[in-house]
Amino acid sequence: MSYSIPEVERIAKLAFEAAKKRKKKVTSVDKANVLESSQLWRKVVAEIHKEYPDITLENMYVDNCAMQIVTNPKQFDVILTSNLFGDILSDIAGAITGSLGMLPSASIGERYALYEPIHGSAPDIAGKGIANPIATISSIGMMFEYSLKMPEINKVIEGAIERVLEEGFRTPDIAEDKSKAVNTEIITQKILDNIIL
Repeated sequence: MSYSIPEVERIAKLAFEAAKKRKKKVTSVDKANVLESSQLWRKVVAEIHKEYPDITLENMYVDNCAMQIVTNPKQFDVILTSNLFGDILSDIAGAITGSLGMLPSASIGERYALYEPIHGSAPDIAGKGIANPIATISSIGMMFEYSLKMPEINKVIEGAIERVLEEGFRTPDIAEDKSKAVNTEIITQKILDNIIL
C-alpha cells in the first residue's frame, strides 16, 4: 500500500470540503503505528487540516475504527482513509444498516467520478427481482450533490427514500417479516412516486 503526497493531499481536501457542508468533522483512518505509508498519510492530512481550522480532525487506527463503527457509528461523519481500508470499513458499515444494498459509494477524482452501490453488480441475485435499489438510487443522489453541484436534488432523493421506508416498504434483504417484502420494481416505483421537486 503506497501513495504519493499529492494523492493524499487531493483526497484530504475532498474530505475536508465535504465536512464543511456536513457536521464539520473528519475522522482520518490509518495504521500509523505500524505502516510507514500511514505515517505519511497522517502527516499530510495534518498539514491539509491547517487550511480548515473550523473542521475537527480525529485520527483513528483502522482496527479501532472497525470496532467503533460497530459499537458507536453515530460518532462519525466524514471518514477519510485509503482505498484498502475504506473497502473493508464500508463492508462493516453495511452490517450496521442491515444490508450492503443500503450504502452508496463515490470514487471522486479531479475530473471524473464514479458513483455506485458498495455491493457492486450482485450477479448472484440478478434477474430475481429481489435486489435492493436504495444504494443505487442514493449513489445517483450523491452524483447530483458532488459532481453536478445540486445538493438540493440529493435531499429530494434521500427524502423520497426515507418516506418509502417509513411507509414500511422493504426489499427481502432488509424486511424483518419476509412475507411483507416487496420486489425491486415495486420499491423503486414507490421511491420515484415520492420524489417531490
